[in-house]
Amino acid sequence: MFEPSYYRRCACKEPAVDDDGAPILLANGEPKMRMLDANCPKLSQKGHGTWYFYFELEAGEGGKRRRVRRGGFATKIDAKKKAKELYDAATAGTDVLSDETCGDFFLRWIKAKKSLARTTRHGYEEHINLYLLPHLGHIKRRDLKVRHLDKMYDAIEKENAERILHRLRVDQLQQDRDDAHQAWVRTAGYAKKEERRATRRAFLDANAALREGKKGLRKVTSAATMHRINDTLSSALSWGIKREQAFARNWAQLVELPPVTRPKPLVWTPERVEHWKRTGEKPGPVMVWTPELTGQFLDFAKADWLYELWHSFIFLGPRRGEMAALPWTEVSTDALWLRISQQIVEVAYKLYGEAPKADSVRTLSLSLESGDNLVSFRTKQEQKRQEWGDDYVESGRVWTHENGEALHPDWISRRFTRLVELSGLPPVRLHDLRHLAATLSLLAKNDIKVVQEKLGHSSRQITSDTYTSVLPEMMRAEAESVMAVVPRDVPFQVRTPLSIPEAAWQGDVAVFFTHGARQTGDTWAVGAQIQPGADLLGMITLAGRGQDTAANAAVKWIRDHCAANELELVRVENFNERYSEEQRANFSLTRFTIARSESPDVGVWALPTGLPPAAGRTARRASRGSQKAA
Repeated sequence: MFEPSYYRRCACKEPAVDDDGAPILLANGEPKMRMLDANCPKLSQKGHGTWYFYFELEAGEGGKRRRVRRGGFATKIDAKKKAKELYDAATAGTDVLSDETCGDFFLRWIKAKKSLARTTRHGYEEHINLYLLPHLGHIKRRDLKVRHLDKMYDAIEKENAERILHRLRVDQLQQDRDDAHQAWVRTAGYAKKEERRATRRAFLDANAALREGKKGLRKVTSAATMHRINDTLSSALSWGIKREQAFARNWAQLVELPPVTRPKPLVWTPERVEHWKRTGEKPGPVMVWTPELTGQFLDFAKADWLYELWHSFIFLGPRRGEMAALPWTEVSTDALWLRISQQIVEVAYKLYGEAPKADSVRTLSLSLESGDNLVSFRTKQEQKRQEWGDDYVESGRVWTHENGEALHPDWISRRFTRLVELSGLPPVRLHDLRHLAATLSLLAKNDIKVVQEKLGHSSRQITSDTYTSVLPEMMRAEAESVMAVVPRDVPFQVRTPLSIPEAAWQGDVAVFFTHGARQTGDTWAVGAQIQPGADLLGMITLAGRGQDTAANAAVKWIRDHCAANELELVRVENFNERYSEEQRANFSLTRFTIARSESPDVGVWALPTGLPPAAGRTARRASRGSQKAA
């Protein structure tokens, strides 16, 4: 039964006395003071002291008394509200008597999480040590509220402002150091010895100032990191609620943080490449090469020891840890497959082998070229094994250094970055090749489900939202397919009427192409052919600015022909995207599928009565069958 007791007490003091009524003195001769608490005569006055309460919970083990006591409330109404809140929490299972701090709880939680992946655990521990313990560790678990979380994130943003200023100061020191170095270099060969010494001293002083300024420099905690910190906190609170009702609710779910926009992958279009060459600026953090740029990189990296690895990253889209851990026992160059069942993870530059997530365990089919690459790399490894002799490291891994040592995932990323720099191509990260692999697969008309399985994602939503980019070829194909849906009245002149010979028909269906070519200026000629090099079935001419106009005129020409000859236009396919960028200004290609639409005239039919003949025959056969059975 909930029967709390309420009382007031204050912090007033009076001299302490012994049993005989004599004052008790301290060693320095001053009287010892004692608290009056609830015995203060001033408590009868309104506003003096604060309100307290206590109530009894159900007895614990061995009949141990369990009393909840709180105080410091300005009014009795506030005390009653808190008493009811604590009673409801205790009834729901929360341990309201616990004095455990949030810091102790977080450490207990991370210790109890036995099934965490190594990298996940490392991330949780970083969040606990760098943010949760310093800001929330001193708060009693039972007292944690959303306001404490808001204060933590406000403090993080304040630290961010200080770190940004520190970074700006370091940038200025870096610029000063670079300027001093350039001044020193310019004095070489012609300046006097004293002048050169002075510039060298200025450079050394600037370099020392830079080293001193970099001390204590820390990264800014981004909005994305704050969201991850909140996710860690939310996981801990949810665990406490499910296991022991440690919290009234998950306060992390009530926090409002700055929004985070996932960076959208951008394609290195010619315009963006030109801007990058002029300014050195990347349009975005996540960039994807076009097929042409991809081919240029592969051609450049052909002589690199790990060319086959870069080829696999581009066309298979694995993670770097999966490639670093891939053993030869999980590869079949005859059946053309490799199985991703292991990965190498890096924690503080230390390597650990562990199984990937269940959705990431997969078997990838290899193209003939990919299979040949693996055979070629194995041959190169065998040659190096003979050259190194006993010093060769037998790691059993597919991708190794020339001496057989396994590759470090971070080294793979740095080597790829260096190759990109040497190639002169616009920069992309190694992880961006996963975006590239997904985009190339979609460009090849593969279903998004196939791409999902290839990348090892748990759902196609992750694949479509994160790892796909729209190449110019796909954008152009989409735009032209939409344009082809709407017929346009494009004026043209028929030079040779369209005539489809009987040899072009396969049954009642005929397929042919219209090929447009720019003649002079804006004049186009469009001819119909069954195949390249065949005789023209007809030809038109028109005035137009580009291949879209030529394609629209071809569609109008074929529609008019079908309407005049009782034919049905079944399908129109625009193949303009198959031309290179240089050719698109002068050529157009469209494929048409038409069908004969001959059908009996309803006027020659008599109105039917009774059952259809087939149904009647069926009924009679069923009747004869029953008679035989009888």
